[in-house]
Amino acid sequence: MAELEIQNQNLMPKLIDYLASLLQRVAEANDIKGRFQPQKISVFHGLTKPNISIQSYLERIFKYANCSPCCFVVSYVYLDRFTQCQPSLPINSFNIHRLLITSVMIAAKFMDDMYYNNAYYAKVGGISTTEMNFLEVDFLFGLRFHLNVTPTTFQTYCAYLQKEMLLIQPPPMNLQDSSLFMGRSPKLQYICYNEDESSSLQKQQQQQLVV
Repeated sequence: MAELEIQNQNLMPKLIDYLASLLQRVAEANDIKGRFQPQKISVFHGLTKPNISIQSYLERIFKYANCSPCCFVVSYVYLDRFTQCQPSLPINSFNIHRLLITSVMIAAKFMDDMYYNNAYYAKVGGISTTEMNFLEVDFLFGLRFHLNVTPTTFQTYCAYLQKEMLLIQPPPMNLQDSSLFMGRSPKLQYICYNEDESSSLQKQQQQQLVV
């Protein structure tokens, strides 16, 4: 299932760099929009912007979480789903760090056979265990407990990420159409993958094969 895992481990730093760059752009774009549009405050929001950059924070999670590489792709899938389900809670500079540590932790619990507990992830993320527990519950409800990632969905996200990493290009401008950006509906190719449409297409293909 995990396309990235069969590649050389040297791809992981590129993946971390690209995800950090992408999320930085998303956060900054929504920071600007937040000046003109009111944004809902959640448990993921800090009173001030963290001093640590998204890049350094993601590298710290990668260094200490010891989760499988596919967890970072699944974490990105979860973040995309979260913004689809909670359009009034766009990713910005005040909540991205807590969203990241929470999404990676949940991805590790769902994908890996062995993983660290909440107390450990709290230390990695620089927050208390109590807060980590609250963030996990809120994120799960925010996702509507939609944790399963089908192989097709995973491969779609992998294909997009691998393509961009190999090209060594910054995220294209049309990523602003992604649901990660505030005020837009989902359904962007490679980013907001519609699993319902994929399931329907597979059923049609199966029916054609039967005929």
